[in-house]
Amino acid sequence: MSAQPPSGGGPAAHLDPSWGVGTRAIHAGQPPEPVTGAVMTPIFQTSTYAQPHPGAWPWEYSRTHNPTRSALQAALAALEGATHGLCFSSGLAAIDTVIRALPTGAKVLCGDDVYGGTYRLFTKEWGRFGLQFTFVDTTNPELVVPEGTALVWLESPTNPLLKTSDIAAIAAKAHAVGALVVVDNTFATPVFQRPLELGADVVVHSTTKYLNGHSDVIGGVILTSDDALAARYAFLQNAVGAVPGPMDCFLVLRGLKTLHVRMERHQQSARSIVAWLQGREDVARVHYPGFGGMVSFVLKGDLDAATRFVKATRLFTLAESLGGVESLIELPAIMTHASIPAEVRAAIGLDDGLIRLSVGIEEEADLRRDLERAFAAAAAV
Repeated sequence: MSAQPPSGGGPAAHLDPSWGVGTRAIHAGQPPEPVTGAVMTPIFQTSTYAQPHPGAWPWEYSRTHNPTRSALQAALAALEGATHGLCFSSGLAAIDTVIRALPTGAKVLCGDDVYGGTYRLFTKEWGRFGLQFTFVDTTNPELVVPEGTALVWLESPTNPLLKTSDIAAIAAKAHAVGALVVVDNTFATPVFQRPLELGADVVVHSTTKYLNGHSDVIGGVILTSDDALAARYAFLQNAVGAVPGPMDCFLVLRGLKTLHVRMERHQQSARSIVAWLQGREDVARVHYPGFGGMVSFVLKGDLDAATRFVKATRLFTLAESLGGVESLIELPAIMTHASIPAEVRAAIGLDDGLIRLSVGIEEEADLRRDLERAFAAAAAV
């Protein structure tokens, strides 16, 4: 029995290697549907498939394979330059699968500034099963990857301080001691960064964010060109069953078609807002990696002032998540990163009053006026 379904198994499906990222986002892994010629991949809303002979048909059950999911996996693999893509029901399900594939007692070196859900999963759950997590500043050029490390986990840019790491240098150090390198590329997207080309072994994304781009899907993906890792992750994808439904996959496929143009607009507005924030006397610090649509800054004043700020915006919606066409605003310390202990947040410089912006694609002038309103509210007694 074939290990892969007859189509959608990887970027080789309907991919010209000369295509740029924008063309891949629209076309890779998504040829017209052969029966009807449908240009957009259909939603195969089925749980099972009729088999012409027992056990001799690659389509058997939609937890294992689904044509809509296969198309999405192929498209995402093509964008990151991978040969394998495996989609999951959330970004955390994808992260969980990477960690689940490690041996008992494995040692993981992790960036100290990571998404709160990642930190919670590593420390509160997998730590119970003998895995050892050490959190370090991966932006330090003197970073040492100790002997016996099984995996190095990177976010670059980090969430929420937006620090970047030298992926190629860290990959060289990790591989020298036999460690894998996994990069969460959610913030950068393959438009701005492709970690596999820099030496990473595995890339993960929350497809909920920029890849989908419309705040209407929860999903995740693992991408790799290592056949053995891909086989292990595929086994876990099927055995554990944390897979996305075909409608979710369809929506991410739809979102991918505008990824490159959305990212250009996100970046354009974010850069302008950063320059404006840096010139304000009521802003203590601005964090921005130089690309992308994510910005964080520390408002002068106390937590109450920051709270007034985030509650005063109208276009920037006070909400968790990021990467949608609409702008979002939040206080990480009491929202997305509340699961990280206060003393740990303080040690890495995550101020209680840090404000994180996901800059959307609205009119830039309107966004700035919205933030002006919030600055006035924060200053009010």
